[in-house]
Amino acid sequence: MRLGVLDVGSNTVHLLVVDAHPGARPLPAHSHKAELRLAELLDETGAIGPLGIDRLVATIAGAVQAAEDKGCEDVLPFATSAVREATNADQVLERVRIETGVDLAVLSGEEEARLTFLAARRWFGWSAGKLLVLDIGGGSLEIAFGIDEEPDTAVSLPLGAGRLTGAWLPDDPADPEQVRALRRHVRASIARTVGEFSRAGRPDHVVATSKTFKQLARIAGAARSTEGLYVQRSLSRKALEDWVPKLAAMTVEERGRLPGVSEGRAAQLLAGALVAEGAMDLFGVEELEICPWALREGVILRRLDHLPTERAALPG
Repeated sequence: MRLGVLDVGSNTVHLLVVDAHPGARPLPAHSHKAELRLAELLDETGAIGPLGIDRLVATIAGAVQAAEDKGCEDVLPFATSAVREATNADQVLERVRIETGVDLAVLSGEEEARLTFLAARRWFGWSAGKLLVLDIGGGSLEIAFGIDEEPDTAVSLPLGAGRLTGAWLPDDPADPEQVRALRRHVRASIARTVGEFSRAGRPDHVVATSKTFKQLARIAGAARSTEGLYVQRSLSRKALEDWVPKLAAMTVEERGRLPGVSEGRAAQLLAGALVAEGAMDLFGVEELEICPWALREGVILRRLDHLPTERAALPG
């Protein structure tokens, strides 16, 4: 069957169309995305303003049309932290439902962490042992740990790259005092969770998902995306520690010229790097591997798991 998964994130509204059936890996068939950066469109009360809602409705309507054009049998729509934490979330969801027919499921932060963990587990398999999975989104940081397909521990922290950039790093280039203040805030927030994970033991394999980690790995020397999904990509803490002061000294325009860094994400890269560095340091991670699958794939896999297995055709 052909499925679409519609991800309304803090940075991007992304429709991923895949060909999939139970027991097989989802094969990407089409990608349709628009950068809205909803986390940056919140007003002083924490609500998504009229312009943001208009743009969101129009973008979702376009994604629905794209799904129809590509022959999707079903679309799995969900929203993450930007909509989840908006003070007018109910109003936004109702407007989307009325004008587009899409009933967005709002995932909790823990659900995000658990579904991303499922995707990473399926990608790396049982031989990876105990997995520690890190995911930096636009609005939140998800951390999950476990040996099965369901993590033993999963948390979500309000440490997304877009959220932190807007709240802590308004200047371009970044003010050194603001960078230090954000670094302290990030590390104090992550440190509160470390004990909960430490009690479960050391991970056998540490992996990271999300555009932020992929871009950090790329500027640190990892293979280009054009070289394919199956090329191993990693990021070392040493390389990241070398890059953080360089990113802090750059303007947004200069970051946007780095290999693999998109213009729309360049402003958020420094905050994302501070979160990644803090997480790797506090969890004692020297090197992690980039996982090509993340939340969208986790949503698809969970859906496929709940489909009835097709009966084998009888001879004759």
